Amino acid sequence: MKYRELGNSGIKVSVVGHGTWALGGDFFGEVDLERGIRAIQKSVELGVNLIDTAPAYGQNFEAETAVGKAVKGMRDKVVISTKCGVHRIMGEYVRCLSPMVVRQELENSLRRLQTDYIDVYFIHWPDMNFGIDGALDLLAEFKKEGKIRTGGVSNFNVEQIGIAEKRAGISCVQPPCSLFNRSSIANGIMPYCAEHNIGIMTYGSLGGGILTGKMKNPIVNGGAEQRAGFYDFFYEPMWTACNKVLDVERKIAQERGVEVAEVSINWVLAQPGVTTALVGPTDPEHAAKNVKCAEWELTAEELALINEAYDTYVAPLQK
Repeated sequence: MKYRELGNSGIKVSVVGHGTWALGGDFFGEVDLERGIRAIQKSVELGVNLIDTAPAYGQNFEAETAVGKAVKGMRDKVVISTKCGVHRIMGEYVRCLSPMVVRQELENSLRRLQTDYIDVYFIHWPDMNFGIDGALDLLAEFKKEGKIRTGGVSNFNVEQIGIAEKRAGISCVQPPCSLFNRSSIANGIMPYCAEHNIGIMTYGSLGGGILTGKMKNPIVNGGAEQRAGFYDFFYEPMWTACNKVLDVERKIAQERGVEVAEVSINWVLAQPGVTTALVGPTDPEHAAKNVKCAEWELTAEELALINEAYDTYVAPLQK
């Protein structure tokens, strides 16, 4: 496994991070939580030290609770990141950055994670009602209190990141980024972070699973499966266009003797400023396959082939 420093935090994290959104059991389809816990433990066994979660992953905090169980007895081996500011109320995602609520959120997360500190504490989304200033001030307070090691923000724009940098001294952002979602590059977020030495922890690195190259048919929303409402890759003409790019990845994977997912993760890790790419395996077997991507890197020629295919087939549909 390879490790990179998370901005100026002094915290070193594995280039592959273990995301746990799927363990909520109500967005990526139904999951077996016990297998999910074993998947986290397998990742750690193979060198992954970053585990990312959030209270909003699951109607009843399933993901955070699972992480607490998974890392019990090996807290010193892992870097835990979790979040505040998004709540599940009657099935809806509700944003709230009331300082009073955020402080209680932190205490609840500490309890569920079975720890007395959190390594990276993110504001999950900006809040148009309470604003961001009060929550940012709390991040700085939490750090002084020793309850968090560093603060971060997710889904903030460049201007908001600049405010967070000055007000809370954040060390990390968590933006969406994948071969098929380059919005955080185009809107300046990732270039800004690279220039200002702010760590980048990408989410959606495998595009909800399409970038594993394993899907034979588009996902259709229903019940616990809700990915098609968040990712636009599962609708025509995007589905066909993405698969033409995946054909290029499949060829590279075949020539190298690796999985398509490894190619996709390595594309993310090759982007300037990226510290770590989050992926969310829910079983030990997939966890073991994902970490292999840290053993090699895409060449400039391979990156050019992938980008050329993206520019030809996918980019025109995103304009």
